[in-house]
Amino acid sequence: MQYRNGISILGLGCMRFPPMGGEAERMIVSAVENGVNFFDTAYIYPGSEKTLGAALAKHNLREKVLVATKLPISMCKRYEDFDRFFDEQLRRLQTDYIDYYFIHNISNMPQWQFMLDLGIEKWLAEKKAMGAIRQVGFSYHGSGEEFPRVLDSYAWEFCMIQYNYYDENYQAGRKGLQAAAAKGLTVIIMEPLLGGKLATGLPKKAAEIFREANNASANVSVNEVTGENSTTDSEGAATYTDEKKPAEWALQWLWNHPEITCALSGTSSVKYLEENIASAQRFAPLTPAEQAVYPRVIAEFHKSFKIKCTGCNYCLPCPVGIDIPTRLSAYNARYAQGRITGMMMYMTSMGAVSRNPISIHLCNGCGACEKKCPQGLEIRKELKRVGRKYENFFMRGIIRVLRFFMR
Repeated sequence: MQYRNGISILGLGCMRFPPMGGEAERMIVSAVENGVNFFDTAYIYPGSEKTLGAALAKHNLREKVLVATKLPISMCKRYEDFDRFFDEQLRRLQTDYIDYYFIHNISNMPQWQFMLDLGIEKWLAEKKAMGAIRQVGFSYHGSGEEFPRVLDSYAWEFCMIQYNYYDENYQAGRKGLQAAAAKGLTVIIMEPLLGGKLATGLPKKAAEIFREANNASANVSVNEVTGENSTTDSEGAATYTDEKKPAEWALQWLWNHPEITCALSGTSSVKYLEENIASAQRFAPLTPAEQAVYPRVIAEFHKSFKIKCTGCNYCLPCPVGIDIPTRLSAYNARYAQGRITGMMMYMTSMGAVSRNPISIHLCNGCGACEKKCPQGLEIRKELKRVGRKYENFFMRGIIRVLRFFMR
């Protein structure tokens, strides 16, 4: 494993832990065994802190890792709330200190100013003096214009931003990344694979561009590469035998930025985690030919990625039961992977052949989802667009036929 500032360049993002604790425990143990030392969770990730704490305690791993979790500032209304949430987090994580403590989901300066007015600076200073918090940072979901104001408002030691080759200028963006690094902050990257879309949800033509690039470099020697994913050519130099998958292309684009300390792997299975670990272990600076591949992939992605939902699930639960992220993902899949794939995804998400399918038209326009969306999407507007495509007269006819034969 490679490290920057004492942190593995790949961290384990715990938001998307599988619902069954056994698989999550195997992921945690496998990550540590392979050199991953940064684990990112949050108070609002259902079951995540408790699962991580139990696994670390069971296998006696706490002192081998850096635990990062987050204060849910949207739920803090008074000074006493800081201790209430923090104490519960310590119990869940079965620890008496947090290595990296995030102020979670800052989207603008007024939001952070409210925390300052509540006295959070005093509280953080006390926790650091006690050793209960080692470092303080923030995760950001706001505009590029607001980011520098938040950055300069406190003596932050690290930050987390959304960044990937498709979202290079989104939210904090490249300018924010460079500004944070210039101030000496450790920079952690969330959504490196855009909720998996840069791994398994690429448009067919974009995926083909990566395959062509793999084929073009198949015979190129790579010095100092060892292990089962390499072999040697006639002159003894190491060369790759496994092609780079889209996820590896995405992660290595990030690691090619010296300003980035760690990119989070938010996978839900040991298989995908270990693939990402292998990518981190064999990372080397991108060649000019490799760097030239990304603009071509982005151009294809722009043609098909219609709604910028990352599948973070912050918008849930919907009061009427609509699985919002899956509906939006199905719409994107129609353009990225074909009409049939998109239609099947949509029908599954609505329970089309079940006894009580949930139509998108049940949306009552309450707007609860939009208040929680870190991407700032106009979800109600997007749901109407999706509904026009997938719940029109023709689609309703198909659903009725399928339900008839499924009885």
